[in-house]
Amino acid sequence: MTASMEGKVALVTGGSSGIGKATALAFAREGAQVIIASRSQATGEAAVAEIAAAGGKAQWVQTDVSQAAQVQALFDQLISGYGRLDYAFNNGGSGGRGGWLADIEEADWDLTVDGFLKSVFLCMKHELGIMLKAGGGAIVNNSSVDGLRAFPWDPAYSAAKHGVVGLTKSAAMQYASRGVRINAVCPGWILTPPIEEMLARDPGAQERLLTHQPIGRMGRPEEVAEAVLWLCSEGASLMAGVALPVDGGYTAV
Repeated sequence: MTASMEGKVALVTGGSSGIGKATALAFAREGAQVIIASRSQATGEAAVAEIAAAGGKAQWVQTDVSQAAQVQALFDQLISGYGRLDYAFNNGGSGGRGGWLADIEEADWDLTVDGFLKSVFLCMKHELGIMLKAGGGAIVNNSSVDGLRAFPWDPAYSAAKHGVVGLTKSAAMQYASRGVRINAVCPGWILTPPIEEMLARDPGAQERLLTHQPIGRMGRPEEVAEAVLWLCSEGASLMAGVALPVDGGYTAV
């Protein structure tokens, strides 16, 4: 990929760790000015410092993307500081406790749907308004393989991620002719901090998880980041409404 993103502005929600941080670093590597939105000041500022050390430009804005007022403040700051938005990766998310459906509390359901689905809706509303005024842009939403097939360990999470795919496809059809391409990535098992913590507690879990992933290994956040950047690039100019698995064959089984 060439540095065709020089002078562009990219927003990455949940951009201070895992897939989000890897994507923020990749955007910066390609020349984009990056805005990282996340809740944790410590990890947000650390991600900005890492980008700066690599020669890139980034800013962190403290945001809980499930909260409409905080999302509004994020985009007010983005517009006042940069006046444009070319790329957005809606990756930030959080949820309540999962488990057997009959045992899930309504409050946990709401936390999961708000954290993983409503958050994407809130961000897209602002992103689309900015991009339409500028004549175009590219949005990528982070769904999951669990948004393409059953995930019996947490049906609320799966429902929210299925919702992200549906939202992506429907919005893509609305705005493709107006210059905004909207797609999603659907990662499989990726070595993000929560997965690393789970494997530290239960080293045998990796073997069990990889029975779903024919490539025989965990994915790296950087591998998902490269898919996001490609979907935002001119190389993917005909891609709209796609839910792209980045999963080592998980969904092919």
